[in-house]
Amino acid sequence: MQGDGGIMDVKTEIELNRGLLDFIQASPSVFHVIDNLKKRLEEGGFAECREKDCWKLQPGGAYYVIRNDSSLIAFRLPAARKPEEGCPFQGYHIVAAHSDSPTFKIKTRPEAVTENRYVRLNVEAYGGMILSTWLDRPLSVAGRVAVRREDGGLDTRLVNLDQDLLVIPNLAVHMNREINNGYSYNLQTDMLPLMGLLPEKGPESEEPARPSPQGILLREVARELGIAPEDILDSDLYLYVREKGRVAGRRGEFLLSPRLDDLQCVYAGLEGFLSAVPGQYANVLAVFDNEEVGSGTRQGADSTFLEDVLLRVQDSLGYGPSVYRQLVADSFLISADNAHAVHPAHPEKADPTNRPVLGGGIVIKYHGGQKYTSDALSAARMRLWCERAGVPCQTFANRSDMMGGSTLGNISTAHVSLRSVDIGLPQLAMHSAVETGCGRATAQAVAAFEQFWRE
Repeated sequence: MQGDGGIMDVKTEIELNRGLLDFIQASPSVFHVIDNLKKRLEEGGFAECREKDCWKLQPGGAYYVIRNDSSLIAFRLPAARKPEEGCPFQGYHIVAAHSDSPTFKIKTRPEAVTENRYVRLNVEAYGGMILSTWLDRPLSVAGRVAVRREDGGLDTRLVNLDQDLLVIPNLAVHMNREINNGYSYNLQTDMLPLMGLLPEKGPESEEPARPSPQGILLREVARELGIAPEDILDSDLYLYVREKGRVAGRRGEFLLSPRLDDLQCVYAGLEGFLSAVPGQYANVLAVFDNEEVGSGTRQGADSTFLEDVLLRVQDSLGYGPSVYRQLVADSFLISADNAHAVHPAHPEKADPTNRPVLGGGIVIKYHGGQKYTSDALSAARMRLWCERAGVPCQTFANRSDMMGGSTLGNISTAHVSLRSVDIGLPQLAMHSAVETGCGRATAQAVAAFEQFWRE
């Protein structure tokens, strides 16, 4: 991934960012993220292991596991070691990222009618977003539905209503003169997307009888899937921004895209994972759902998912709990979740001495209260991997008088006790409907992850 002197090859950067933006465009919901990861892994020779099945793993094999259609753990095992060495490999090298981004979840029976004319969808916030950035943009709907089978069972189907279907219109400045002096958006009144109009029906009207507003969205979903509306038993549907990601800036320095947090790390992790051959460690890529709402689900980082998978790897290879603990003791987790760069309009919001910028390299994140898991030893190891890969590093810490967010590292290590570092790729406008990232960072992350997974 490097050119001469450790400088990233420009062609590689361009290709990787094109792939990243295509991946984001094809992943309008967490379920599409995981489905796209699954397809890439299978193209790379990985086999699926289902949690309800017995696993028969082989040294040198490549596998993946999916939970809830929204989280995935992939792993590649090293070749067989000699029996006298006692353990199947040295330990686990894990990169963790998350599949979800802040958005709006569509409620059950979502249609709401205003003025007997406007059809809006009833939604609720998923994660902490910059609400104003969702207004006056083309939006649509994606997710999964539970569908009745002919034999009485059920299947899940992914759906993407790939059209400019919705908009959340602003109130005109003439009706809200204080809008530019600060406005508190109400989720139940201001943020419901407009889907369409009910047809007029007057005494002389030739319009057909007005349909019931209930089920309009369901009928759109059924039409897209080619099934009857009554065969949809339930759904997990979300809004997404229709704007396509693009490269911007005088020299193409920036990425403007929805869901850069955290799909930039997911994509970089996937690219590095597929290209790295394991050395003494088993390589693991873990992509968790629900980070934006605290990770406290069966498929989140605060579940047993990672621990379950690692324990089952040992069991399938014929090693007991004692060997599992030996391996975890020499394992390492890179928690990869995008990081705040210093904002050019508000440099005072950044820490006085730890000031990451776009284009400055991978960000190592620190927190005295351990919201980030980086310590002297784990950060030093990350610096060495970056150094060997020719990738620059920079550091982030919150201002001491400001609260920061949390991420995957400290949550995951509460279940699997291993050394960990928190890193991110620098970006601006985190949790905006369209975020601003750094084009160079994608290739830098791929190179660093490859180095980590080859050792």
